[in-house]
Amino acid sequence: MREALFVKQNSEKWKGYEILQTNNPDELAQRFIDITNDLAYAKTFYPKSKTTAYLNGIASTLHQAIYKNKKEDKGRFLRFWKYELPIKFYEYRKQLLYSLLFFVISTAIGVLSAKYDDSFLRMFFGDAYVNMTNENIAKGDPFGVYKQQTELMMFLQIASNNVWVMLLMIISGIFVSIGPVFFLLRTGIMIGAFEYFFFSKGLGTQSILVIWIHGTLEIASAVIAGGAGLVLGNGILFPKTYTRFEAFKSNAKSASKIALGIIPIILLAAFFESFVTRHTEMPLWLSIIILAGSLFFIIWYVIIYPNLLIKRTQSTANGATS
Repeated sequence: MREALFVKQNSEKWKGYEILQTNNPDELAQRFIDITNDLAYAKTFYPKSKTTAYLNGIASTLHQAIYKNKKEDKGRFLRFWKYELPIKFYEYRKQLLYSLLFFVISTAIGVLSAKYDDSFLRMFFGDAYVNMTNENIAKGDPFGVYKQQTELMMFLQIASNNVWVMLLMIISGIFVSIGPVFFLLRTGIMIGAFEYFFFSKGLGTQSILVIWIHGTLEIASAVIAGGAGLVLGNGILFPKTYTRFEAFKSNAKSASKIALGIIPIILLAAFFESFVTRHTEMPLWLSIIILAGSLFFIIWYVIIYPNLLIKRTQSTANGATS
């Protein structure tokens, strides 16, 4: 789009943001999101123009209006979850999709590897784990591995390990996105082989109802972390009109926000694995409710809500110009 047309289409909205004052925090947040989107577009296509400088000034004014009152610290926390993180999910939806595709493909590789190579499971998980699981199956308690530790100790170990692995997955994006792909490949193969093992024993449905109580959120976090790693790597691979360093810094901030955003999900998954999954005798309806609730939350918060938020922001901006 030519700069003149870009200015013509948005000038009334920008003037409205300058003239029409508001103390409504939601409205301020929407304006800030909208103006930063326009600023990002201007920086990409007209980096040295007066339009970019003008939009930067409006963005700074709105930023000050949002953060000038220290009493709004709690509001800042809420805005992160209500606006900033969902906007990042929308902005980097392609990277999240690529991450999901890498995971699905690697899961299929894991299933096929376990199916056509009897030694694959032992090579991947080790003899001790496979033998222990076979013994548990023989005892009639195939998921007894989740009952070996006390709840709190298990939670602390799983939570710390999973947060560390997810952060490594994101940081590994500095290796031109190869790192996240490796982690996704490894995780997907492990899940595919793991599930095939239980299906081959006639325990497929039971494994889904038990393992995916925590697995739904845990695997979703892995996919999101992989997407964040790709975001970081893309700053180096595809800087567009920025220098590689500037693009890397910008994408690193976005990846950091996504990393911060998935930590509560990782902790909740660890809580489920430590305190809930071990109760393999729980009623079928309760297991289904937890599974469905977890899946719905991920789909709604990562996919549906960000799209609704963007549409609402665009509708508000169009209303201001009419």
